[in-house]
Amino acid sequence: MDLDVRTHRFTGTESLSYTNNSSDTIQELWFHLYFNAFRPGSEMDSRSRTIADPDTRVGARIAALAPDEQGELRVGAMTQGGKAVQLEHLGTVLRARLASAIPPGGTGEVELEFNGQVPVQVRRSGRNNAEGVAYSMTQWYPKVAAYDARGWHAEPYVGREFYGEWGNYELRIALDSSYTVAATGVLQNPAEVGHGYAQKAPTAARGEGRTQWYFKADSVHDVAWAADPEYARSLRKSRTVRCSASSSKTLRSSGRNGSKCPPTW
Repeated sequence: MDLDVRTHRFTGTESLSYTNNSSDTIQELWFHLYFNAFRPGSEMDSRSRTIADPDTRVGARIAALAPDEQGELRVGAMTQGGKAVQLEHLGTVLRARLASAIPPGGTGEVELEFNGQVPVQVRRSGRNNAEGVAYSMTQWYPKVAAYDARGWHAEPYVGREFYGEWGNYELRIALDSSYTVAATGVLQNPAEVGHGYAQKAPTAARGEGRTQWYFKADSVHDVAWAADPEYARSLRKSRTVRCSASSSKTLRSSGRNGSKCPPTW
């Protein structure tokens, strides 16, 4: 995905390899478009302002968002084997009628283009959060819904938890070079991005221009990332002892320069 930090708008492409582990023939795919919840008039907005026990962290904040503060996520086009897939946007979910059905045990490949806007953070995901982090990106891309014995789980998002598939992800993020990125998975191009990721490279590469970050994450529920010009990275060694051998791993964490975490426990 490509993010413009001046407008907070982004574009992206997604290649999805979907394996049908059910005994049903899959005729369509459903996707979550979570960012659309952060728009005045969304189901999450209406619910937050009308239920008897609203989430006080949300309240009427979504309704008050200006156009340049709102969230947005749309899929412009989708293809399967070069054939167009019929799309139906339904608020925070997307229905995609496949060009070719996916039989039990089969795998279907779809390609899609998406675009949107990062909202001011109201809950979980967005920009300029209370801790001062520029971008906290969770549930930010068109994510295929879970399918099980009860069918598709593509309920509209109103602020509850996330039931979803597990998978292997490759994530490429392009944005202003002054930003340091932390993400789910393992960075694949540390020498190229710098910013303290490469052990034998300059600590930072924060000049002008744009940098593409490339991460891989296997067997995970989702991929999230965060970015900020003031992020600083720290390394810690951990030692794991097993029955007949021991090993050490490097733990990497990111936080804003000068920030302190208040005691919680």
